Amino acid sequence: MEFAKRMERLGTETAFSVLAKAKALEARGREIIHLEIGEPDFATPSHIVEAGCRALRDGETHYTPTAGIPELRAAIAAEVARTRGIAVDPAQVVVTPGGKPIMFFAILALVDEGDEVLIPSPSFPIYESMVNFVGGRPVFVPLRQENEFRFDLDEFRAGLSECTTMVILNSPANPTGGVLTPEDSAGLAGILRERPDVFVLSDEIYSRMLYESPFTSIASEPDLGPDGRTIILDGFSKTYAMTGWRLGYGVMPVPLAEQMTKLQVNSNSCTNAATQYAGLEALAGPQDTVDRMLFEFRSRRDLIVSGLNELPGVECLIPQGAFYAFPRITGHPTDTLADLLLEEAGVACLSGTAFGHYGEGHLRFSYANSRKNISRALQRMDDVLSRTAKRRT
Repeated sequence: MEFAKRMERLGTETAFSVLAKAKALEARGREIIHLEIGEPDFATPSHIVEAGCRALRDGETHYTPTAGIPELRAAIAAEVARTRGIAVDPAQVVVTPGGKPIMFFAILALVDEGDEVLIPSPSFPIYESMVNFVGGRPVFVPLRQENEFRFDLDEFRAGLSECTTMVILNSPANPTGGVLTPEDSAGLAGILRERPDVFVLSDEIYSRMLYESPFTSIASEPDLGPDGRTIILDGFSKTYAMTGWRLGYGVMPVPLAEQMTKLQVNSNSCTNAATQYAGLEALAGPQDTVDRMLFEFRSRRDLIVSGLNELPGVECLIPQGAFYAFPRITGHPTDTLADLLLEEAGVACLSGTAFGHYGEGHLRFSYANSRKNISRALQRMDDVLSRTAKRRT
C-alpha cells in the first residue's frame, strides 16, 4: 500500500513494542516480570468505578459538549486553580480522551512547517513524533544525570532561536523521574519572558506523583499562566489509576481552547460521557486511595533504587517524582542490554534511547509492579549482569 509521506515521520512508543515482545515470550511459556509499561498496577478506586457505572445506568450514553461536560470543566478549573495558585475559567478547559490529544492538538494548532520546538531529552517520545509529523523541527536540550536530570539554563537559552514556536516541559518527568524546582521554574520563566512569542506546553500528568518536594508548575509564574501562553496538560490516568478510561485535559488561553475544540470536533467528537462523570467523582470524592498509592510507590522506589545501585556497573539516582527509575549502565550498549535482560532474565524494561539520543547509557524501569516482583527482577538482573561481567574478564 502507498501511504502519505507524512506517515514516515510518525514515531511510536517503544514501551508497547517491548510489551508485545514480552507477551509473545509469555505465550511460549516464559515468565516475564513487566517493568516496561508506564501505568499504575492498582485498580481504579471503587467509588470512581461506581460513578461511571451509575452514569451508564442513568442514560449518560450520548454525545456530550465537545470540550467536556460543564460540571467537569468547572471542577477541573477549580482543581488547577487551587493546586497552581492561579485563576482558571472553565472556558479555558478542554477535556479529551487521554492526555495525548492535548499534545497533538497543541502542536497541530501552533506549529507550522519549519517551526522549531524545544524538547527536553530524554523525554516522552511522542513529543518528537508529533513535531516531526506536522513538519516542525525538534531541538533537544539535554537532561543529564550529573544535574539531577534538570535543565542547564544556559543550554536552554541557547536552544531558543528566532524560529522557536513552542517549548515543551515535563515535570515530574518520564523517563527520568526528575522534577522542576522552584528555582528552575523561576529561571525558565525569566528566559521565556524574553520571548513572549513562544508558547509553553507543560506536561504535568504526574503532578500528584511527588515524593518529597511540593509540585511546581511554570504556569504559576507571573506572565506564564494559561491565560497567556502556557498549555497545562494533565489527566486522570496516573493519579487515579484510570489509564484505560482515557480521560485527560488541557488548560490554556480561551482562543486556543476554541481551536482545540475544533480539532476535537474533527477527530473524536467528544470524550466518553460515562468516563467524564467518573472523572468528576475522582476530583470530588475521597483522595485517600491516591495517598495510599503514592505511599506504595515510594516504598517501591526505595527498593528498586537501592537494588539497582548494588548491581555491577549500575548507578541510579533517587527519582523525585513519577514511578520510573532511570539508571546509568556502564559496559553495555543499552539497546542490547534491554534485549538481553528480556531474553535471559525475563525482565522487560526499556532502553534509554527509546526516549531520545541523550538517553543512551540508561535503562528505564517502571516500578509499577509489586515489591515481590521488583525484588525477583533485581535478583535475575544481578545474575545476568554478573555472568556478562565474568565473560568480559
